[in-house]
Amino acid sequence: MSGMAAKLRLALADQVGSPGWHEALEAVPREPFLGEAVYRVDETRADQWSPVHRAEVTEEEWLTLAYTDATWVTQVAGVLAEDATGIVTGSPSSSSTFPSLVVLMLEAAQISEGDRVLEIGTGTGYSTSLMCQRLGQEAVTSIEYDSKVADRARKAIAEVGYAPTLVVGDGLHGYDENAEYDRLIATCSVRTIPAAWMRQVRKGGTITAPIWGWMSGVAFAHLTLADEGSASGHFLKEDLYFMTARSHLPPPRPPLVTGTGDASRSKIDPAILEDEAALFVAQLAAPAAQRSMVGDVTILLDVGTGSRADTKPNPDGGWTVHQHGPVRLWDAVEEAVLTWQDAGSPHQSAFGLTVTRDRQYVWLGEPNGRSWDLPA
Repeated sequence: MSGMAAKLRLALADQVGSPGWHEALEAVPREPFLGEAVYRVDETRADQWSPVHRAEVTEEEWLTLAYTDATWVTQVAGVLAEDATGIVTGSPSSSSTFPSLVVLMLEAAQISEGDRVLEIGTGTGYSTSLMCQRLGQEAVTSIEYDSKVADRARKAIAEVGYAPTLVVGDGLHGYDENAEYDRLIATCSVRTIPAAWMRQVRKGGTITAPIWGWMSGVAFAHLTLADEGSASGHFLKEDLYFMTARSHLPPPRPPLVTGTGDASRSKIDPAILEDEAALFVAQLAAPAAQRSMVGDVTILLDVGTGSRADTKPNPDGGWTVHQHGPVRLWDAVEEAVLTWQDAGSPHQSAFGLTVTRDRQYVWLGEPNGRSWDLPA
């Protein structure tokens, strides 16, 4: 089946269509990074996953699966697919991402020959190996938080012939030993840029990472390090995000309560938060809030302060807002969304991020424009 695998790799490389990464896509086999099993989600329940074991399908079927430009979940709720004996309930915690999305990330980071790269989130090790093929294994350092995932990736990377620096640990701390790096890429989403990353990337180097928040708003950051130790850059046009760094996940929510607190009329239609850019802007205004929907009621809850807001339609039109607690969550969201609408309701790429030693803030248009601080 080696001939079939080579043909499928070439077809995948052609499909992805990246001149810079074509040779690596053609050279690096993907099937070792899927291990001995992957998960398929239940068609009726998004939280239930069934393992598909390599031994249960033909080699042709497994190779076809491996070279489909699709994400294959390899771990759910901490259980690797090869260790699952039946349905597993929970959320994905590791996966082999779409090859086209992997390459999009590498291209967005502008990685090329001669670069030394720190990768935050080894995952299955496929993107790590693509970089080893193009840059040389000595130029690649990759960190994985989950020891089981890291061990699995290490074996797969060695199987295809590479030996980069692989670290088991918290990627938010980076890896001092191989610093300085020309490029840092995060294959996990983060709420803020860790200080360690800023120290470990050289001046003029870049940090490329999806920024995610507790309302699930996202923007794709690409920052250039400046001489004075700050970093700045517009968000990119690509809508790209990965699983969130585990320490950046929100706290558990208590049971939802609605209809309490001061009542007023909303100045915006809560449905605007279905727009990804509007949701990102709302999140900037209330970064500690989590968002839920119960029927036609939108609920915001800040677990830390106990502040909450909920909106529901009025029979005569418009929406009633109830707000409770020390933070007026909906007022902050309204003001930010109206500012965004006044600017023409642009995509997240109209915004940018600046990181200094004392502050991280997102700005609209230019760094001296309207801004919102990210959580400390």
